[in-house]
Parts: sequence; C-alpha cells; structure tokens
Amino acid sequence: MSNPQMQERPGFPGVLIHESSYVDEPVVIGTGTRIWHFSHVLANTVIGEGCSFGQNVVAGPDVKIGDRCKIQNNVSIYKGVTLEDGVFCGPSCVFTNVNNPRAEVQRMDEARDTLVKRGASIGANATIVCGHTLGEYCFIAAGAVVTGDVPAHAMMAGVPARRIGWMSVAGAKLGPDLVCPIDGSTYQEGANGLERI
Repeated sequence: MSNPQMQERPGFPGVLIHESSYVDEPVVIGTGTRIWHFSHVLANTVIGEGCSFGQNVVAGPDVKIGDRCKIQNNVSIYKGVTLEDGVFCGPSCVFTNVNNPRAEVQRMDEARDTLVKRGASIGANATIVCGHTLGEYCFIAAGAVVTGDVPAHAMMAGVPARRIGWMSVAGAKLGPDLVCPIDGSTYQEGANGLERI
C-alpha cells in the first residue's frame, strides 16, 4: 500500500522522502532509498542506493552511508561516522564523536572518526564510542557499549562490550566448528577476526 506522504522530490529521482522530513543541500541520495517521518539529512551527506531511514533519523553533515543500509528510528549519524554497505543500525543506537564533551567547551576539532564496515549490525540502544572501527559483519548486542575496535564477525555484548562469540554473514551464531548453521559456509580465524573460507 503506497503512502501519499512519501514522494519523490526534485533532484532525487527514484527516492521517496516523507513530507515531514528535511533534506539540506547539497546531498546525494541513491535510487531506491526511502526516508520516513521527521528525519533530517544535513549538507554534504552521501547516502547510497536502497537504504531505509526510519522515523526521526539525523544524518550529517559530511557523512557517508553505503548502499542497502537500514537505519531504524531515532538514530543520529554524526560527522565523522562512515557506514559501509549493508549496515544495520537498530532503534535508538548511539554514535558519539567527541570523547570528553562539555557544553561550555568547543571540542569539535577533537572529533574522532568511526568506521562501520560492510554488513555490521548494531542492536537497539547500543552505544558506539567514537574513534573505533567495527569490523565486517560484526554483531553488537542491544544495549552494548563499544569502547574499542571490533574484529570482523565478532559478537559483542555488555558494558563495556566484550566478544562473546562469532557471527556468520547470514546472521547466525557460530559454534566451535565455525560452520554457519543457516547456509553451511565455513570460517577461520585471521588477523582481524573471522574470514570466510
């Protein structure tokens, strides 16, 4: 069922944007992306194809988001955060960009970059402290607080987050044999986490 409040806007062919959302200029938004209620895309942000932004999402300024990313309700993606293709951000997950903020002290020149690599999933209400890299296809549990780099395919939980297992590309927890119970793919440990063989 189509929503008459979701429409294409001039300059964004093939993109559906809810009438309550704001899109600043200049931005690039790929074909097939949908931006739902009360969201705001700030200047110099690049969003790939086939993405979905839920309600009350803020992206930018100067943010890059890859193809097929799913950003759930109430997520803010600040300057310095990069999401590669296929990243999932659960409802109300949080990215920071300064380690020691004060309301009365300007520290944006100390902002630290965060890279979320292809296929990573971040659970609801998880917090990603700035200055770190989340490896490919890692899985951050709901409510976890990530305070360091995350290996590829790592399953992270807790405060602060610790690795409690490994996850496959298909999204299954791997057993000791490192074989995915969903698709039968096999993994091995490498220098930066798991890799598929």
